[in-house]
Amino acid sequence: MAHAAPAPGGMSRPGGTPEIAARGSERRARPPDVFDARTHRVARIAVPAVLGLVYGYWVAADSRQGGAITGGNLLLGWLSALVFAVVCVALLTLAPRMPREVHALLWTAFTGIAFGFLYIQTGHSVWRSVMMSLIVAGCTFVTFFYRYYTREDAFGHRVR
Repeated sequence: MAHAAPAPGGMSRPGGTPEIAARGSERRARPPDVFDARTHRVARIAVPAVLGLVYGYWVAADSRQGGAITGGNLLLGWLSALVFAVVCVALLTLAPRMPREVHALLWTAFTGIAFGFLYIQTGHSVWRSVMMSLIVAGCTFVTFFYRYYTREDAFGHRVR
């Protein structure tokens, strides 16, 4: 079998010479941003609002437990949607300014509380609701901490 002889200076690597590869690793190419700044500003409010409406409907449906729709049930759903959306917007604004540990803890608390409130509407005991929300919050913390730990430096600046 015939093999190609190695090039002078060592084996070639995709990405060019080691100097070019080292320079390229300092600044990583980001994917193109297909949306303009206005779209991002609108999405910063619209996405939490839509998620809040879904969450509020889910809370109202769980609270109703197959019974008739009442005014109290609608009020619970709308208030849940409002609180969820406001807290989500606040977290999207404030959490990235925090250190990575606090950043992960804020999202963990939000997720655990939101899940616990949703879970207790199904009629389960408080003990079971607390335990289930702690399990969900623990998994959320591990996931978010790993994500922020691998993508941010100690000051919260994105590395990748």
